[in-house]
Amino acid sequence: MEQITVIGAGLAGSECAWQLARSGFAVRLLEMRPCKRGPAHTTDAFAELVCSNSFRSDELTNAVGLLKEEARRLNSLIMRCADANKVGAGGALAVDRNGFAGAVTDSIRAEPLISVTEGEVTEIPGGGITVIATGPLTSDALAEAIAREITGGKYLSFFDAAAPIVTFESIDMTKAFFASRYDKGDADYINCPMTKEEYERFIRELSLAEGAEVHGFDDTSVFEGCMPIEVMARRGTDTPRYGPLKPVGITAPDGGRPYAVVQLRRDDAAGTLYNIVGFQTRLKFGEQKRVFRMIPGLESAEFARFGVMHRNTYINSPKLLDRYYRLRAEPRIRFAGQITGVEGYVESMASGLLVGLETARELSGKPPLDFPPETAIGALAHYVSSSVSGNFQPMNINFGLMPPLDVKVKNKRDKNVALSDRSLDTIARISA
Repeated sequence: MEQITVIGAGLAGSECAWQLARSGFAVRLLEMRPCKRGPAHTTDAFAELVCSNSFRSDELTNAVGLLKEEARRLNSLIMRCADANKVGAGGALAVDRNGFAGAVTDSIRAEPLISVTEGEVTEIPGGGITVIATGPLTSDALAEAIAREITGGKYLSFFDAAAPIVTFESIDMTKAFFASRYDKGDADYINCPMTKEEYERFIRELSLAEGAEVHGFDDTSVFEGCMPIEVMARRGTDTPRYGPLKPVGITAPDGGRPYAVVQLRRDDAAGTLYNIVGFQTRLKFGEQKRVFRMIPGLESAEFARFGVMHRNTYINSPKLLDRYYRLRAEPRIRFAGQITGVEGYVESMASGLLVGLETARELSGKPPLDFPPETAIGALAHYVSSSVSGNFQPMNINFGLMPPLDVKVKNKRDKNVALSDRSLDTIARISA
């Protein structure tokens, strides 16, 4: 029997190893704890939740609620342990973190087909299928090996400095318009024009907005390559107007020239998501919503992702991975979890679930499940493997990643329910 190696016993690695073992395959699970702990770990348990104890919304009107329900229907270990250790949190799924991690650890160690080896992995194992699921705080030695042997020194990021992304349907196109600077290209950008009064009011609020603490790296390293928009605003009222908000080369539909312009660039192939260009930020999420909604056209913006800055080791997956999270150049090597560019507990679990299920089917000679983008699991895999953004950034699951419905549904809640129904029907069909 072929043995599969999984590196990392976090949410993704534990789920992947479990799915493979339940399909009858022997798994060697490599975990550096207790020999060495990462900077965020406080225990030696598998699937330790290092930040919040919340798995976020558990409702099907929310994309992460759908993602969890898909995983439940595919017999996810992580979801079984989370549900068994649930604590009161309204419409969200929150867990007793020690009970949850203990349940995952006990299940993994009790599975006869999973052998756990403790110790730091510093090199990519040679031969056989290997799944790298080492998370956003991958050890320095292994990160160096990944850079040296897999990414060639490119396509590996060590911090996350991402601008917010909003859904296209939430942009008020009576105020915003499509155009490219100097009419170059095919009107690729959405432009939100500002008058002098609107701009000065926006800059004033932006410079006073409350920031979040940046974890895991020195501010200097961030500012050199990617200055937060609020820092730029504090350097002078006109500084952003000579940077990402510069109006030169932009003509409004009425022939006028805006005083300043905020541009949004398409972030997915379907054109459902748009990135606010040059708005890397470390503002608190509530402040981002408050201040960025002052931009004309974004008053009702729905944020698919807020801007973030934190230590986060991840690969440029669209350049490297296929929809099964396999390395295109060497398919025996697969990745799972946040190192792929999925963001969040549930998203990490879902990537490990997909890798485990699809690897088991491949080794069994069965056709792949081929999770389509109409499912939340598939939508994440498609984003990670085919994002058209020139600056790939980690992403949480959101309905904007999924193809729109064939029929128009005006009410947002009803539309989200319809998207969830379509997804769960698809899950039932492909997993039957």
